[in-house]
Amino acid sequence: MEKKVTIKETKSVETTNPILIQGFPGMGMIGTISSAYLAEKLGMELVGEIESDYFPPISAIHDYKPVPPARVYASKEHDLIVLFSEFVIPANIVNELTEEILDYAKQKNVSTIYSLAGIAVPQPKGEIHGIPSNQKMADKLKAKNVQLIKEGATQGVSGILIAECASRGINAANVLSETNQPLDPKAAATLLDKISEISGVKIDTKDLREEGNKVREKMRETVQKMKEFHEDYEKHGPNPMYG
Repeated sequence: MEKKVTIKETKSVETTNPILIQGFPGMGMIGTISSAYLAEKLGMELVGEIESDYFPPISAIHDYKPVPPARVYASKEHDLIVLFSEFVIPANIVNELTEEILDYAKQKNVSTIYSLAGIAVPQPKGEIHGIPSNQKMADKLKAKNVQLIKEGATQGVSGILIAECASRGINAANVLSETNQPLDPKAAATLLDKISEISGVKIDTKDLREEGNKVREKMRETVQKMKEFHEDYEKHGPNPMYG
């Protein structure tokens, strides 16, 4: 049966037992903002893209170059893979994308998967929350003062992914930064600081904090253009990007 979604590599970068970090649009757009900043700040190489006929035919423009809006970066130096999307993944392919990420992680001999996201709270206090896949990851998060979520629900790619990692014994964690804003670069920076502590990957978030307003405006522009493109595309197809 033909896959609904695939991760296609366009370039090979050698990694050993890499950490995989992924982020998709959600609360505060924190997953996308933090993942994109991480890939750029560490000078990671664009090595692939996430493809699907269920995605609208859109390209993003970054640094004067057209790039896929759902893409994959890698770094041999940091033994790291980062993947993210600049648009919401359609609900009807979330399960398939989750399986594709797990297959890709297995191919790459990934040691740990971290999903970056936001958690909505009325008054953010800068705390970081976590959902671990097993006791080993729970202990790792607690040692870095991450507040584990005891009860609740999680959804989307990150939600399905952490459940699958738990059932398959894969080291993984959803790490979430508090927010009450639609676009929150500062919360993304707080999250990256904590990911740096947990993973050992050194990340300088100074620029993200100092240029938060610029990042917010750039992301707002991107999101708006994606929505406009989708509204036009939706007239010719039934595949929703935004609910």
